[in-house]
Amino acid sequence: MTHIPKTVVFDLGRVLVQWEPEAFYDAEIGAERRKALFAAVDLYGYNLRIDLGEAPEPVMREAAAAHPDHADEIMMWAERWIELLPGAIDHSVRLLKALKAKGHHVVALTNFGRETLEIAGEHHPFLTLFDQRFVSAELGLAKPDPAIYQVVEEATGRAPQDLLFTDDTAANIDAAAARGWHTHLFTTPQGWADCLVAHGILTAQEAS
Repeated sequence: MTHIPKTVVFDLGRVLVQWEPEAFYDAEIGAERRKALFAAVDLYGYNLRIDLGEAPEPVMREAAAAHPDHADEIMMWAERWIELLPGAIDHSVRLLKALKAKGHHVVALTNFGRETLEIAGEHHPFLTLFDQRFVSAELGLAKPDPAIYQVVEEATGRAPQDLLFTDDTAANIDAAAARGWHTHLFTTPQGWADCLVAHGILTAQEAS
């Protein structure tokens, strides 16, 4: 590949850090109760409000009040949020560090709340390694809204063809691709490593 993108763009959840609400609730209340909870309450919808800038506890208290049969379980989302984010995806973290060590411009583009990202950063210091971070809660915009991609283009000064973006959600990838970004739908760290090698950004050894 002759054209090497100048900026590498990472999503965070399920790319660099695990994000497993269902697994958390399965362990806490059992799979059947969890299925009933998620069927009755749009927890991801409430979480999007957090990602767009609202504080977690008031949002989840509102949800609990609207669904009193599940109130205690709903409040776990706010009170034990870090347990929904159980750990780092180690190979992806190594890729981030390899890119930084090589001097590449690396940024984050993430749907994340203010308070929740601060908590995540305390547990995972590598989340501070980015040259720039574009966070939905700070921008009042969330992927896959085309406007958030425009913000990245303008703030980095990069043309679309100079951006390479990975995300685990197809709709977010499709929105970036529609603007002319290079994209990679994240399924495994090795797949992302292979993509970085294919684009001439890292060598196979650097991407291991």
